[in-house]
Amino acid sequence: MPRLLDLVLVVVVLLAVWPLMLLRALAGRLQKGHVFQREIRVGRFRTLYEQLHFSGDWPGRGLAQLLNILRGDLAFAGPRPLRPEECATLPAEAQARFSVRPGLISAHRVRQATGIDHDQEYISDVEFAYSESLKGNVSLLLRGAAISVLKGRSRPAPPELDFFGISIVNTTMDEAIDWILQGATTSPAQLMAFVNPDCLNIAYRHDEYRSILQHASRVLPDGIGIHIGCRILGTSLRANINGTDLFPRLCAALNEQPELSLFLLGAQAGVADQVAQNMQARFPQLRIAGTQHGYFDPEDDLRVIERINSSGANILLVAFGAPRQELWLAKYREQLRPGVVMGVGGLFDFYSGRIPRAPQWLRELGLEWTWRLLQEPKRMWRRYVIGNPLFLFRVLRQARQSAAGRFE
Repeated sequence: MPRLLDLVLVVVVLLAVWPLMLLRALAGRLQKGHVFQREIRVGRFRTLYEQLHFSGDWPGRGLAQLLNILRGDLAFAGPRPLRPEECATLPAEAQARFSVRPGLISAHRVRQATGIDHDQEYISDVEFAYSESLKGNVSLLLRGAAISVLKGRSRPAPPELDFFGISIVNTTMDEAIDWILQGATTSPAQLMAFVNPDCLNIAYRHDEYRSILQHASRVLPDGIGIHIGCRILGTSLRANINGTDLFPRLCAALNEQPELSLFLLGAQAGVADQVAQNMQARFPQLRIAGTQHGYFDPEDDLRVIERINSSGANILLVAFGAPRQELWLAKYREQLRPGVVMGVGGLFDFYSGRIPRAPQWLRELGLEWTWRLLQEPKRMWRRYVIGNPLFLFRVLRQARQSAAGRFE
């Protein structure tokens, strides 16, 4: 069925664009002396084929790949076509990707556009190969068309981003986890914070919170709003390093380093305990040194800190919600013994199973916030319906001020 979909689509598209293809072929012939540029790629069942592009520098080079789809070398949806030398570096578990045709649109590239391509490309390819279906292919094509608008042109990716005077590290998921592991045994505690548009809106008017973020050891970008904000500022976000995606990857890394441990602080009674149980079931060598719910009185702060310190935990996750979690961590930073401390918002609710997370396709489109809005409209409507446009307005004003400063 997926092949039938490709044939129907490619015939429809070819009928619509054949005059343009004819002109593009003629332009390539006149400019380069030949119509096609041919590149060897590895197709289904590891067979080699010639991937076509129109010759020359004119736009529309990729239209020739419609001919590859017509003759069965390519599909519209599938893993990225690989060069022969790329195949030599693939692990054994990646070979399943060759059971399907390579495609113009891959799940990994869709995830790249919204900065959630945290896993190696072959993992997404294998997932596609095992789950390929007509419905899945149509969904991937629609997502690919939608994110092409979001992706836009290539922009520089500076090592640090600036939003309202707050410096955000422009990094990758792997690098962020490496930083946490390296800092886990340091002293005093290093404060790491995640910021999304709502956090930055709060910091815009909350002087103490803004100061904490400005003096934190590391601030990481969380959410599609930061991605769009970067585009307004003329920069590019390397990855969406949200705590919800980072947590299981951090647990997987700690599973390989059982000498390091976590402490989970926050959420309702029993929630952190359930998170610990769920993650230790997934990662048997993961050490969670202790848990504590977040509904305790301020006079119990020192008792809770003593529990954390006596547990020997190296990394502390605090789920109070912003800005309360950062205010609490900054207040007691000098007294806390874990090497890295961080606020993680509502993360425990997701990994306890109390609140389901948005489906993958919504996350790939950068629309996870709509899922949260539908789940808790009374609590979330102001954050998203008012907060998101307000954030983008403030970023646009920052961009204009920056541009005005350059021309003075």
